[in-house]
Amino acid sequence: MLLSANIPDMFPDFLHPSTILRRFREYTRKLSVRVVLMGLLSLVALAVAQVVEGLVPQKLSQSLDGAAADRLLQIIANAMLASTIFAITVMVSVYRSSSTQWTPRVHRLIIQDRTTQNTLAVFIGAYVYGLVAIILRELGVFDDKSAFVLFVMTVFILAIIVLYLVRWVLHLQSFGSLINTTRQIEKVTRAMFRERLENPCLGARALTGDLPENAETICANESGYIQQIYPEALNAVAKAHGVALYLTRNIGSFVFLNEPLLKVVKTGEPKDDDHDRDSLERAVRANIRMGDLRTFDQDPRFGLMVMGEIGSRALSPGVNDPGTAIDVITRIGRILSTYKDETGTDERETPLDNLYVAPIDPMDLLQDGFAAMSRDGAGAVEVQQRLQQTLSGLMHHPDSGLSNAARTVAERELRRALGVLDFAPDRARLLGSANDDVRAAVIDRSPPEGE
Repeated sequence: MLLSANIPDMFPDFLHPSTILRRFREYTRKLSVRVVLMGLLSLVALAVAQVVEGLVPQKLSQSLDGAAADRLLQIIANAMLASTIFAITVMVSVYRSSSTQWTPRVHRLIIQDRTTQNTLAVFIGAYVYGLVAIILRELGVFDDKSAFVLFVMTVFILAIIVLYLVRWVLHLQSFGSLINTTRQIEKVTRAMFRERLENPCLGARALTGDLPENAETICANESGYIQQIYPEALNAVAKAHGVALYLTRNIGSFVFLNEPLLKVVKTGEPKDDDHDRDSLERAVRANIRMGDLRTFDQDPRFGLMVMGEIGSRALSPGVNDPGTAIDVITRIGRILSTYKDETGTDERETPLDNLYVAPIDPMDLLQDGFAAMSRDGAGAVEVQQRLQQTLSGLMHHPDSGLSNAARTVAERELRRALGVLDFAPDRARLLGSANDDVRAAVIDRSPPEGE
């Protein structure tokens, strides 16, 4: 959701450095932004060359003929157009193959690959540089008597092109491969996890227990996933309106039109008469971005879900690759081992004291990561062994919430797998991989009703 036309009225309420930085980071991940910036830098390079020209001694500036610079500019103009088309073709092919082979959700991550984006931006920026420089040569801005600076600048541009071309060729050796893709997802998910845990509940108070009885509702004005929120801005808006905001739907949740989006509780008086109910709703919706797809930003659960989908796809009959599922299970376990309880933060030290955000449930994390693979790989003893080993490791986690959730999932999945495996040696191998307490609970206790 983009900023609305009414934003100037409430602009001071959410002019927060963290919000500005967060929005800036979102835009810099777009290919179009990088291309435009590189094109502008190419024009700046030509302007710098024009300024430096007057500082170069006359004897040195006339040491090269303008034809030398013209040949280099023609090479750039001709080669960069073909290179850009080739790079775009490769990029599109990798995006399509990755979506087909692994999961369509991974497309959202691969499309933001920095190396590919930077290479394309450099190619297009160099093409713009070459075309504009040729035009300026024809107009006489860079004449033959001052071609030395233009030649040196063009050589510098060519060096940058070669550097990025070599980096991109080396990057293509693994770009879009399964191992590289899972590593990218793990890296992004781990980063989102770390950001969330360093700022529990996004820096807000933990929303636990029942809501106040006098809480009012702000409903969604469109259907979609909650892709991202700007907590610092929401807290500033809440203070200005004399309210506390309770975000009852977490990031990644799908909200239908007119469904409750969050709750509002009055805590004081608004800053002035302009901060009424309508302005509050506009400000809240402007700082809760919604869309038709989930994103990795602020949503570590989505990263775990995508990794689980890759492992599940690997277990399909058409692929039959249990090794990939085992690798994904290990990576998910490594990510979850960094978990810590978000409700342990002292509320007096919470910087955003007018905003309440629900903590992440450890059971949801385990379900997002392991549910699809444990279901589709119930009959693959190797996969079930690694799953039990990973869950057994998480049962030793210092956080009791994650430890208890891991035990519950381990018992359920062990019972599911034993119900599918008919070969006695496979059942014995699986039981040998399970935690002692889990194995005892499954063997000694009959299956609970409904399981």
